[in-house]
Amino acid sequence: MEEFFQQLTNGLAVGGIYALIALGYTMVYGVLKLINFAHGDLFTIGAFLGLTLLTSLGLSDHMGPLLGVIALAVMVIVLVGLIGFLLERTAYRPLRNSQRLSAVVSALGASIFFQNAVMLIWGARPLVYPHNILPTTAISIFGMDVPLVRILMFSTSLVLMYALYYLTHKTKIGAAIRAAAIDQGAAKLMGIDVNRVIALVFCIGPALGGAAGVMVGLYYGQISFTMGWMYGLKAFTAAILGGIGNIPGAMVGGLLLGVIEALGAAYISIAWKDAISFLVLILILIVRPTGLLGERVADKV
Repeated sequence: MEEFFQQLTNGLAVGGIYALIALGYTMVYGVLKLINFAHGDLFTIGAFLGLTLLTSLGLSDHMGPLLGVIALAVMVIVLVGLIGFLLERTAYRPLRNSQRLSAVVSALGASIFFQNAVMLIWGARPLVYPHNILPTTAISIFGMDVPLVRILMFSTSLVLMYALYYLTHKTKIGAAIRAAAIDQGAAKLMGIDVNRVIALVFCIGPALGGAAGVMVGLYYGQISFTMGWMYGLKAFTAAILGGIGNIPGAMVGGLLLGVIEALGAAYISIAWKDAISFLVLILILIVRPTGLLGERVADKV
């Protein structure tokens, strides 16, 4: 029972990271019906920017571990959000009225560009985050010790996901995003600046991915310039699993995928954890092609 509980908490922590990345995919798809293949590389940029800022500014030394990590996350969110905004202006907006294949090719090109840029700037070797930032203590839950870092990761993911859900469902900006997702032509007639909405979506999605990159660096301690490919693929799987274009679906899909991976690695084989995740995805798509929560037209983003 204790091993199951430990793997469950580990799966929820990792699943929260998948969910944050998946939200970027699902928001862009909800508005543009486009898969942003460069999203995983923006996540990687967030991880490397976090390491650079952490080591060069000495945030944890000057502000303390907790405030230092919060300040680090805020800076990375802003910087990666800005990169996402520039990506939309340069790689996607000029092709918005072109054939869909042109946008797909542009997205793949942006992904290759970002991956090689990270390799040239930071090098091809894996880099290591400082190991003494996050606490190593454990908290007793139901008589079982759970590492505090897992609780912090899962809680941070929940806070960010709830903040996005509140933004999209309880504010005027969120109403504009949902209106643009349903019908861009009608949204324009209602006075909504669709270009601004799309730019905002490309800021929010990569910003969440950048935050997830920092979390991966702090949680696992090691990052590489190719990590965006696998994490992006897992997050895309989570988005499809929950229902692509659906924010609650991306949240549920990410958490579920993390738990499936953790339990599969513990009780079957760690070498088969990726195959198990994709097998579950295939089975769910056979039974329910629209994902677990389906595609709800009014709540696409």
